[in-house]
Amino acid sequence: MLRQRLRARTSSLTWLGTLVLVLLALVLVYYGAMLLALALKVSPETINSISLYGSAYDTLAGIAAGDIDGQVRLIAGICGLVASLLFGLLAIKELPRPYLARGDLRLATGDRGVTEISPRAVERCVESAALGQRAVRSARGRYATEDVTVEVSVSRPREVPDLLRDVQRRARESLDRHDLPPLPVNVTLTGFEPKQQRELS
Repeated sequence: MLRQRLRARTSSLTWLGTLVLVLLALVLVYYGAMLLALALKVSPETINSISLYGSAYDTLAGIAAGDIDGQVRLIAGICGLVASLLFGLLAIKELPRPYLARGDLRLATGDRGVTEISPRAVERCVESAALGQRAVRSARGRYATEDVTVEVSVSRPREVPDLLRDVQRRARESLDRHDLPPLPVNVTLTGFEPKQQRELS
């Protein structure tokens, strides 16, 4: 059995979770630097003027039970609930969801069952389309369930942008011609192979 690669699905909220993690890391680094400054005999007054840690502590420590009325409890409860839901959602979205990069392409055929197309058949479909371009010297397809990548080596480097767009168009047309789903096609340039190589004298 061929070894398969694993991929991880990402969510649209992943960047927000990463941002929260970065901010938390910056806070830890900042106050770690303040602690290091205290260890180097920097005066507590100077550290407090920079970080306001002592002032914030004194303010919070001075709050008595009578200062917290029903309105404050309501606001604190709502903020806590919103924070719990938000950070809980971000934590769930950050969990990795691996899946196999390659698998059979299943085509629905009505009540009689389904038709399964092997990954290599999809890859050969786009490879043959890419090799239809005269400037393409070699092509290698890689089907990954949600898209297909074509790695090509060309013989005319000056025309690379137009060549890559033409290969992508040919691959899409080949998928459509073979009644395959319109998968996203990624084209990657992997090398340059001139038609005639000069021999060293």
